[in-house]
Amino acid sequence: MQKPDSLHVDKPWGSFDQYALNTPCTVKILTCNPGQQLSLQRHSHRDELWVALDPGVVVDLDSTVLRPSVGEEIWLPQGSVHRLRSEPGAARPVRVLEVSLGTFDEADIERLQDDYGRR
Repeated sequence: MQKPDSLHVDKPWGSFDQYALNTPCTVKILTCNPGQQLSLQRHSHRDELWVALDPGVVVDLDSTVLRPSVGEEIWLPQGSVHRLRSEPGAARPVRVLEVSLGTFDEADIERLQDDYGRR
């Protein structure tokens, strides 16, 4: 799947940003505590779009380290190796909005490295 186009619409009262339209998807907000990181992982059955909600978000994507600005979108294609972590020395948790596109199943997480002993 290709990254879907996001849509920004200005309104008299402000604006909205649309990330999915009539598409089967699962939407979550991931929160990563200071000094913590998610598993280094990949998925076989879904793509993910992450939107940084806080300063201090760090995303490992394949061999690249990204430090997105608040509101910046990160496309995680199916099969990409990725993880969310907080900026070293962060004082508060960081969050990303996750829009999973495709078949969502927690069993679709292939953990390549995990600080908490999960497989």
